[in-house]
Amino acid sequence: MSLRVLAMLILIVAVIGSAVGVVYGRHESRRQFVELNRLTNERDNINFEFGRLQLEQATWAENNRIEQIARGRLGMVSPSAAEMVVTKR
Repeated sequence: MSLRVLAMLILIVAVIGSAVGVVYGRHESRRQFVELNRLTNERDNINFEFGRLQLEQATWAENNRIEQIARGRLGMVSPSAAEMVVTKR
């Protein structure tokens, strides 16, 4: 085999290897882009759910609601002026 044929085979192998590398790189890039979009959508959904839960927590923790539950379920009432005792420090 001559030197020229050997050089040609090495160049062909290098070109094929380079082409495979480019194809693999593009495929990997597209795969990671799809994963990025999926994770972005998941993050947005989680942020939406977090906001909804914060609103729900604020609703459940309102003083009016707590007072309603205390009066309704526990039978609690505000003390009258005669029942109050004021202490000084």
